[in-house]
Amino acid sequence: MLRFAGRRLLQAIPLLLGIVTLTFVVLHLAPGDPTAIYFNPNIPPEVLDRMRASMGLDRPLHVQYLSWVRAFFTGDFGYSYTGFRPVAEVLGDALPNTLLLGGVSLVVIFVVGCFVGTVQAVRQYGVSDTILTVSSLAIYSMPGFWLGLMLVLMVSSSWWPDLLWLPVSGMKSVDHEFLSPLGRLADISRHLFLPVIALGLASAAGIARYMRGEMLEVIQQDYVRTARAKGLRESRVLIKHALRNALIPIISLLGLFLPLLIGGSVVIEVVFSWPGMGRTMFDAILARDYPVVMASTFLFGVLVVVGNLLADLLYAAVDPRIRYD
Repeated sequence: MLRFAGRRLLQAIPLLLGIVTLTFVVLHLAPGDPTAIYFNPNIPPEVLDRMRASMGLDRPLHVQYLSWVRAFFTGDFGYSYTGFRPVAEVLGDALPNTLLLGGVSLVVIFVVGCFVGTVQAVRQYGVSDTILTVSSLAIYSMPGFWLGLMLVLMVSSSWWPDLLWLPVSGMKSVDHEFLSPLGRLADISRHLFLPVIALGLASAAGIARYMRGEMLEVIQQDYVRTARAKGLRESRVLIKHALRNALIPIISLLGLFLPLLIGGSVVIEVVFSWPGMGRTMFDAILARDYPVVMASTFLFGVLVVVGNLLADLLYAAVDPRIRYD
């Protein structure tokens, strides 16, 4: 298992190098540069030239590229052009927030999706199966940004009850620092509720469709009928014999949903002003803050690689027939 993990991590190095290269090329093909935000007709051109020189933008492109690659693989992400502080600090503040949003969304996706899919399979062709199927297809077709905007409009409307008030932006309230530890947790949870729904609800509907199909296939197997013939309770048959085997292919989807969550978090964080890496990268792109954009893209790539590796390891843990040695 350790050799497999090490081999996969070594194979990820060319992928990460390709991500850095592609990001570098796209940034330099885009019009403008980081000094564009300081442009003013009254500023002499030589001042802008000195600013470009201080940022290292006057060097040849291949020299800049090699410098980026060397710095990235040694952990030196440089300084933000707009924040005037190390990029590592900028991403260090944003990364935990993105991991919190993505982690909670991932739990909601698989818990809700597996539960709904199991109910649909058990109640096949029943009223609940029909309602859940139609609802899942409708939710699955909703873009995350549109769903987020609709949620903001819904909870901000005058008819929304004050008892169910939910914040629509930010991660913390103004008085967050003055709350008790339990109050701080509740405050963050309230701010987290709408972004998690917008980011994870459509994916949960997709997982429900997969889970329904897998459960219908598993409950028709001979070992499930044998378990029922032995007189085992239906709940025990479904949970111990059917559900565990149906989860094996579902676990493999974990690696597929991680890139979707990471990519979707950019839009969702902007919609809800969530202070994560997605919003940080969005602001950096608008400001042409090359170091932050490069580092954010590189870090997103690392998260995807680690997520795919984790999915493979979980697949082996769930299915004892899988061995990577």
